[in-house]
Amino acid sequence: MNYRSIALTDQTNPLSYTSLQLVCLTLLYLGLSIQFLSIFDLIFLPRQWTLGLSIFLIISGALGYTLSIENRKKTTAQPLYTIQGNIRQKKWSAWLLALFLTTFYVLLYLRPDLLGLGKNNTPNSGLIGLYDGLSYWIKGKPASEWFVYGTMYTLAITCLGIRVIFKFSHNRYQVYRTLSIIFFQLIFAFLLPEILQAFNKPYVDLKNFWPLNYYFFFDWNIDQLLASGQFGFFVLGWGTVGFLVLTPLLTYYFGKRWYCSWVCGCGGLAETAGDEFRHLSDKSKKAWKLEKYLIYSILVIVVLMTLLILTSRFTGYLISISQSLAHWYGLIIGAMFSGIIGVGFYPLFGGRVWCRFGCPMAAYLGLLQKMKSRFRITTNGGQCISCGNCSTYCEMGIDVKSYAQQGKDIVRASCVGCGICSAVCPRGVLKLENINR
Repeated sequence: MNYRSIALTDQTNPLSYTSLQLVCLTLLYLGLSIQFLSIFDLIFLPRQWTLGLSIFLIISGALGYTLSIENRKKTTAQPLYTIQGNIRQKKWSAWLLALFLTTFYVLLYLRPDLLGLGKNNTPNSGLIGLYDGLSYWIKGKPASEWFVYGTMYTLAITCLGIRVIFKFSHNRYQVYRTLSIIFFQLIFAFLLPEILQAFNKPYVDLKNFWPLNYYFFFDWNIDQLLASGQFGFFVLGWGTVGFLVLTPLLTYYFGKRWYCSWVCGCGGLAETAGDEFRHLSDKSKKAWKLEKYLIYSILVIVVLMTLLILTSRFTGYLISISQSLAHWYGLIIGAMFSGIIGVGFYPLFGGRVWCRFGCPMAAYLGLLQKMKSRFRITTNGGQCISCGNCSTYCEMGIDVKSYAQQGKDIVRASCVGCGICSAVCPRGVLKLENINR
């Protein structure tokens, strides 16, 4: 009988590829190349055919390659995660990938015109124009930079989510959690908001509550919701009840995992596209202190900004201060931190940089979880063999092993309850539980 190895590194030749894997990598790179060349309008087929071909190649290549890798691990009893020879170990490759992702996010947030976004009623071109056909099919309008981004984001979560499901097919918690991530991203974050625009309704992601949706109480958002009639009143009510009632209630029963690991798109991308980078999170006490200072400072800023904006709306005072604060928060935190750094630095610092250091929703949920929640990770210290798998693969930088060695339950504000620490434990030391308080 073959037992799964608990070694932290892959013992096989990391540079050996099967014929299938080489074919799949070729398909993947061809699909990505088509999208890249479209930025310069270098396409040789009608746009609809070009987009369909590139997406087909990307999906086929990505699924074929990643599933082949995971299948080889299963058939040869290799560990769930491998380090040796991976891009994470090659600093130049990691920096190159980080540079590519960061450049894309900079263009997306700050210069979408360079990606082909039309200005002053001029038609789209380039990469954004490539997605016009799909956008017209879904909502009857030309594509925007956010439609392109949403499509790519959803494809990444779906394709790499299938890989995670195959990888953890023996673990029901991971399978159901990943299916939930895919569902909420595909339906609530992508299709539903785009379809709403087809009916001339505001773009709304119903799963994004304040304070993550920091602009929920901004004047322009409230005005557009009020102007959309009953639907707008529903969204205002839903959003308010969401952060005041649903969030505390669900966090009490399930911890912050109900949102951060089952619903949120940011966490969803980290758990799928960022899965292979999870060991890069900094576990030092210095990083922990930085985490606490940053994330709670950002939460305080969001609260103060929201109060200033509501004060300005109802009194007419402090308008310039509130508008200035909103602008700089949107640029520095909403764009640069959450997008450019949060995703662009996956290959350098792991997939949960934004969730750990910047997300105000994670801070809010963490406070609720720490103060009053039934959720915790229980430990059986007598069974711990100090292999370190749990700490190594914790994306939130928690030194899980130290808790397990002492037999202490893990009740940390930063824990998102992803369950990977439990999944990689060879002795069943860790369990995710909801206890009575």
